[in-house]
Amino acid sequence: MQFVVFKLGKEHFAVETEKIQSINDMMSITKVPKSPIYIKGLINLRGSIKSLVDINLLLNINSNKQQNNIIILKLDEEEIGIAVDEVEEVIDIDDNNLQQLESHNQGYLRGVIDLNGKLLTIIDIEKLLNQ
Repeated sequence: MQFVVFKLGKEHFAVETEKIQSINDMMSITKVPKSPIYIKGLINLRGSIKSLVDINLLLNINSNKQQNNIIILKLDEEEIGIAVDEVEEVIDIDDNNLQQLESHNQGYLRGVIDLNGKLLTIIDIEKLLNQ
């Protein structure tokens, strides 16, 4: 399977490419009053308004690095953006190479893999965003 690798703080994560609609540079974010805390705001992507989710908050990542990219995810019929520090690469990973995590993983972590000396966490993005 192919995955897009991205960075949040000092950690590396990956999401299946089939869930990704597009990868974009950071753009203007419009804050929405009284929205849930995990919503960073709304973005206007080529005339289409999308919600932007704070994935750092959902994954309990403390990062004060500048977020440079927005990944637009296609989940069912909805498109949602996540802001990430940096999109690094697209890689092929065999599911058999994934190391499964203990049961404390909240269900949204598919596993981890050692990729050239860096620990890469594979996320089931639909489960994460639907929790």
